[in-house]
Amino acid sequence: MSDTDEFEDGRLNVVVPGGLDGVRCDRALAMLTGRPRALIAAVIATGAVSVDGAALKKASTPLVSGQRLVATLPDIDDGWVEPDGSVSVDVVAESTDFIVVNKAPGQVVHPGAGQRSGTLVAGLLARYPELDELRQRGLGDPSRPGIVHRLDKGTSGLLVIARSPLGYERLHEQLAERAIERIYIGLVEGHVTESRGVVDAPIGRSTRTPTMMAVRADGRWARTAYEVLSRLESPRTTVLQLKLETGRTHQIRVHLASIGHPVVNDNRYGHRREPRLEAERVFLHATRLGFHDPATGEWTSFEVALPEDLAALISLEDR
Repeated sequence: MSDTDEFEDGRLNVVVPGGLDGVRCDRALAMLTGRPRALIAAVIATGAVSVDGAALKKASTPLVSGQRLVATLPDIDDGWVEPDGSVSVDVVAESTDFIVVNKAPGQVVHPGAGQRSGTLVAGLLARYPELDELRQRGLGDPSRPGIVHRLDKGTSGLLVIARSPLGYERLHEQLAERAIERIYIGLVEGHVTESRGVVDAPIGRSTRTPTMMAVRADGRWARTAYEVLSRLESPRTTVLQLKLETGRTHQIRVHLASIGHPVVNDNRYGHRREPRLEAERVFLHATRLGFHDPATGEWTSFEVALPEDLAALISLEDR
């Protein structure tokens, strides 16, 4: 384990970062692991959480920056997700091996600490019950059957989901080899000077705010290419076409903020109050997705237009 927050196979071993100084232990562990505080409190009561080698006795004990925090936490559950036919799933294309969907803004892809029900996965399981075979075969996280890549809650656009074991294996191979094309449209603060460029900067967990990501020298390699589509006035913003060459958590948002042009409406990584959308969501849309068909190997691609709430704010006619 490194001195940054590491959580694998239910075991956490970290040096408490400055951002968690003074935070009670159960709340800090919930932030670091995504486990419910009730579960964490029960684990603390068993003596399975230690600070600087001493078993913690109270969940309310505040942490101190620099302490060594070690915990062994059980899974939240067995990964079962209840199918939910009421969840809207906008299917763009499907085959025996994959499903391409246009994710709505505000829709959570899979269960997590913040949301256990009403996710895209629940809707997919109701419509495609065969996805449960992937879980039964032990392919991937059991709470995310078929999920190959993800979009943040506020981001809309295209996702590909594996529908068969072959689809899962071939699509994950392409993802690992960076052979899946993922193109986004984003509106960022200020005018980006260069017509095109690349942000090549490693990304890791923020040491100041553990629930956020940041550019860090010891982070994982991350690369985002961009091209200016339009520069707008009143307020000064830039419409960018963005290409993910890697797929780190919050990659586009972190990279653009790091060069001084955060995505408009990004409450986590942005720094200005204007301009804002009534929907109060980040201006980021996955507009194009391409990959090799798992069965035939043929290149296939899909494209969806900007949603109305984003399109109403900009015009791409004068690129």
